Amino acid sequence: MMKRQNDLIETVITKESLRAALESVGVGRNMILEAHISLSSLGYVPGGARTVTDTLMDLVTDGGTLLFPTQTTGNTDPSEWVDPPALPSLWQEIRDTMPAYDPEKTDLSDMGAVAENFRHRRGVVCSNHPSVSYAAWGRYAKLLCNRHSLHFPLAEESPAARLYELKGYVLLVGTDFSAATCMHLAEYRTECRPIIVRSSCAQIDGRRNWKKYLDLDIDSTDFEKVRGQLAKKNMIREIMLNTCRIQCFPVNAAVDEATKYFEKNAIYDLYR
Repeated sequence: MMKRQNDLIETVITKESLRAALESVGVGRNMILEAHISLSSLGYVPGGARTVTDTLMDLVTDGGTLLFPTQTTGNTDPSEWVDPPALPSLWQEIRDTMPAYDPEKTDLSDMGAVAENFRHRRGVVCSNHPSVSYAAWGRYAKLLCNRHSLHFPLAEESPAARLYELKGYVLLVGTDFSAATCMHLAEYRTECRPIIVRSSCAQIDGRRNWKKYLDLDIDSTDFEKVRGQLAKKNMIREIMLNTCRIQCFPVNAAVDEATKYFEKNAIYDLYR
């Protein structure tokens, strides 16, 4: 079948060209790195997600650590759904038939092909949160993913907080700052959002159960404003690979800057 003109492959991103771009923003041996990768933003990559994952693992090596958010947002109560919503008459049927969270089988929703490829690699460990999990590989993988709290899952008992303590970095490939999961830590530290109750289907003591948990009503829309402050302080290394923007920055600087922003601009002052 002949491909349409707008499907024509006009450029190729090889493993070598991707590696060179990642090295130019500081990705390298023994690094501790939270990654957010949009495969489609790179254009055509021979080998696709496999090639991107291989490149990252080769650069960081098992002396470093790779961390990917592997959120399973489809495993949430249907009454919370907005894109698309579900008819209220179907909510109970969905609850009754939703499979319990399984780190190997539950769909990653919108996390992308690279995160999906990564979580099935040998040596990768997963945190146990039924809707806001992480997957990690390398030296500090278990430290990052163990003891992930059910309640307030991106707060102090989370991989995001351990990443901050380890002075890790964030890599954005074709995504913007709203994707930087670790930056939500600033919302919890400033308590700038209202508390809400969420629920997910989980496996508890060998039985399938819907489990309620407390969380903040997190919102990443202000993260791009924080990016502007980091850019002014020259805290972001970036490069364009064809039309794909690649950015790398330290977690501590981003979370600290976001904390200052929310302390100054918080609407909610309910818990202080």
